[in-house]
Amino acid sequence: MKNLAVCLLLSLLALPVIAQDSKQDDAMKKCPMHAQHQSHDAVVESHGDQAMGFPHEKTTHHFRMLDDGGAIEVAVNDPSDKPNMEAIRSHLSRIEAMFRSGDFSAPMFIHDGVPPGVTTMKLMKGAIRYGYDETSTGAKVRIQSMDAVAVAAIHDFLRFQITEHKTGDSLEVQHK
Repeated sequence: MKNLAVCLLLSLLALPVIAQDSKQDDAMKKCPMHAQHQSHDAVVESHGDQAMGFPHEKTTHHFRMLDDGGAIEVAVNDPSDKPNMEAIRSHLSRIEAMFRSGDFSAPMFIHDGVPPGVTTMKLMKGAIRYGYDETSTGAKVRIQSMDAVAVAAIHDFLRFQITEHKTGDSLEVQHK
C-alpha cells in the first residue's frame, strides 16, 4: 500500500512535465521539420543580408505578380535611414543588370539552390525586359515579357520569393 501511495505521489508530481512534453510533441507533430524550417529561415535571412548589403529587419520587400511579369520592390522602414536606402538602390540596380545578363547567382546564394523559374528565365533572357526605378524610400526592379512561357517563369520565381521571404504579398496575378 505504501508503494502505491509513493507511485501515485510521483505520478502527480510528473504531470506538469508530461503536459509540457506533450505540448512540444504536438508542435512537432504539426510540423515534424520545425527545426529544419527555422534553420532554413535563418540561412535565408543571413545569406540575404550578406548578398543585399542591408539588414532585412530594417527594410520591407514586396514581390508583385503582374499580367506581363512582375516587380521586386524594397523600401526602408524608416524614411530617414539614408544609408540603407542607398544600399537598397545599389543592390537593386546591380540585380537589374545581373538578371538582364542572365546572372541569377544572388537569389541562388540567398536560397542555397536554384529558385523555380530561374532556368527558364536564363534561357529566355532575350524575351524578358528588366528595368530599374528609384522610389521615395528605396527602389524596384520591373520584370516584363510578352512571351507566355517567360511570364509563367517570372511568376514561378516571384511566387517562390513571396513564400520564402514570407512577405504576405498576393500569390495571384494582379491585372492592370
